[in-house]
Amino acid sequence: MSTETQPGSHTAESDAIAATRKNNTRGKVLSASMVGTTIEFFDFYAYATASSLVFPALFFPNQTSTTQLLSSFAIFGVAFVARPVGSIIFGHFGDRVGRKKTLIASLLIMGIGTFLIGLLPTASTPGWVVLAPLFLVLLRFAQGVGLGGEWSGAALLATENAPKGKRAIWGTFPQLGAPVGFILANLLFVGLNSWTSPEAFLAWGWRIPFLLSALLVAVGLYVRLSLMETPAFQLVEQRQQISRAPIGRVFTNSWRPLVLGTFIMLATYVIFYFMTAFTLTYGTSPATTEEAAAAAEAAGKPFDPAGFVAGLGYAKNEFLTYLIIGVVFFGIFTVVSGPLAEKLGRRKMLMGVTALIAVYGFAVNALFNAGTVGVVAALIIGFTLMGLTFGPMAAYLPELFPANVRYTGSAVSYNMASVIGAGPAPFAMVALWQAEGGTIFWCGLYIVAAAILTFAALFLAKETADLDMEAELS
Repeated sequence: MSTETQPGSHTAESDAIAATRKNNTRGKVLSASMVGTTIEFFDFYAYATASSLVFPALFFPNQTSTTQLLSSFAIFGVAFVARPVGSIIFGHFGDRVGRKKTLIASLLIMGIGTFLIGLLPTASTPGWVVLAPLFLVLLRFAQGVGLGGEWSGAALLATENAPKGKRAIWGTFPQLGAPVGFILANLLFVGLNSWTSPEAFLAWGWRIPFLLSALLVAVGLYVRLSLMETPAFQLVEQRQQISRAPIGRVFTNSWRPLVLGTFIMLATYVIFYFMTAFTLTYGTSPATTEEAAAAAEAAGKPFDPAGFVAGLGYAKNEFLTYLIIGVVFFGIFTVVSGPLAEKLGRRKMLMGVTALIAVYGFAVNALFNAGTVGVVAALIIGFTLMGLTFGPMAAYLPELFPANVRYTGSAVSYNMASVIGAGPAPFAMVALWQAEGGTIFWCGLYIVAAAILTFAALFLAKETADLDMEAELS
């Protein structure tokens, strides 16, 4: 519904926006947007790391090592099914009641789900052989629902408060939550692996990252409660342009950017979960049948040489250290991407980075099989490309949609990309690696295919750097 602008209302709008910008200072906005995505990715990395290191044995003890791993990653993918559900729910309220209130709700749901995973009995607990994996699925689904609304709200919090010409720069701050959350989660896992015995880590050590996430949630709530609503949403309210059914309006009036936005995010998601969830599994799996047999014996399980698939054979802490080094480059180039996206434009910059991701896909098998120097180089290059492609997304995806459906449109496109990009990626790459018998050439081609689809979507999309985010309505 829309109304004519009343005499003097422009002054009232300007005064309200000025008051908002005064209260929502740069430091407050950027910290509030970053803390939520830090929690989001801390939770996700904690789960991804646990999915590789401990969940197969703890929640699927009666399966073979291969089916344990596949079952663990299948549950990892449950959140990606839940995320579109969350994007519709939180997108609806984000476009109807505001960004601030919706972000607080998404943070609570995500945080509570993660905390309860840390309290969950394992399948070895009497009576929990079926209930343990079932509740793990349910809590993972709750995580996914919360995540479905978190990213887009944080992106709007940053970009709708940003000064003209700095949206891509401010938008990199919620994106920085990804490398920061990764480093925090994995430093914690490295520390726990070092400070506890393998038996203690399996018994209780893995729970600590999930339980500590409650502290991050408390910090996030404290920061977000002090914010005012974004200027763009205030204008939507003042002009009585709030959509009664944002998802319907998105599908009716903004279906083209919805589809393009989904595929624009595709390569980002695929390389992201290749670099994090898959490489940890591949890098720490035994490299020889002797190592695999020794690991099976230590775990008290039979070893079947016929089912053996070679990994790189690194110790878990050693490979986690290499990952952390790579993620430092992820963070650096996430920051670098903001000024580049302002200077070159979002579309042009992302097309160049996507082409480089395709080249990386062709080279990935050779790099990871070139010794430790090659592995570290592969991680640094991959995470550098990840930072360059991920950084501008917090500005670009929201800019594709009008202000009164922006939360819904950006959330649905971002999370639909997670369904077709991130959800199947770890599972599919494990299956491709095992089907190849230990090499990852086909995993590289999986990355190439995603890059081609993303490049095509970018080619068909428009440049949005000069868009007025407060004036654009559907």
